[in-house]
Amino acid sequence: MEKFINARASIQIRKPVKEVYEAIISADKMSGYFIEKSSGSLVTGETVLWKFPEFEEEFPVTVKFMKANEYISFDWSGGAEGMLVEIFLENLGNESTVVRVKESKMQLDDDGIQQAIGQTEGWANFLACMKANLEYGINLRNGAFDFMKE
Repeated sequence: MEKFINARASIQIRKPVKEVYEAIISADKMSGYFIEKSSGSLVTGETVLWKFPEFEEEFPVTVKFMKANEYISFDWSGGAEGMLVEIFLENLGNESTVVRVKESKMQLDDDGIQQAIGQTEGWANFLACMKANLEYGINLRNGAFDFMKE
């Protein structure tokens, strides 16, 4: 029996669900808090390229399914079978949104555990950066990962 591990992170953002959803799917908005640039906004069935300021390469992101203001799923694994990022949005009805990210599925071995830890760290960063940008208009990533540049 195969065993897998998932990366997970969540946060509450004091903004309406529609605004949070747009901040995730819009290339222009996402480049204000998470990525340096994107070849386009997220659209079901399409592949875009994300560029992060701390890396030279671009990462392909293939959108699997989207449901407005509720759900976004994509693959950015470069073709690894079974790898999927899912973002769940929960409207709290008080101009707040809970965002939950799940990335699955990594092998339950030393390499998979290290990958899950790293991805959890990355998604927690994504959520904190989005919250800071949407609620306070700041980009936490500015200069945050300059130490990683080669």
